Amino acid sequence: QVQLVESGGGLVQAGGSLRLSCAASGIIFSINVMGWYRQAPGKQRELVATITSGGSTNYADSVKGRFTISRDNAKNTVPLRMNSLKPEDTAVYYCNADRIRTPFTQLYDYWGQGTQVTVSS
Repeated sequence: QVQLVESGGGLVQAGGSLRLSCAASGIIFSINVMGWYRQAPGKQRELVATITSGGSTNYADSVKGRFTISRDNAKNTVPLRMNSLKPEDTAVYYCNADRIRTPFTQLYDYWGQGTQVTVSS
C-alpha cells in the first residue's frame, strides 16, 4: 500500500524559512510527478510547486524566487524549501504524487494528509 507522509510544518515569523518534506512509502517502481499544493481557510486548494521525475519544475507565481522544490527519485522524497515566508503563505500544505507505478497497478492523483504552515506577521 502506498502512503505519502509529510513533515516539517510549523509556526514561523514573516521572513523566516521552513523546510517541508514528503516521503512516498510502499513498493514503488516510479512516480511521474510529485508536488506540493496548499489550502488556506475558506479558499480552494492551489498549486505551489511540482517536479517531474526528470527534474522539470513548475511554480506558482506567488512563490517563485522564494520556494524551491527538489526530489530524490531513489528515495521517493520531495522536499520543499520555503524562504522569505509571508503571512499569506499560511495554509495546510499537501503532498501530491501522480502516476505511481507499483508492481500491481498505477495510482493517480495521490495525496498526503497535509501539514500546517502558519506564518505570523
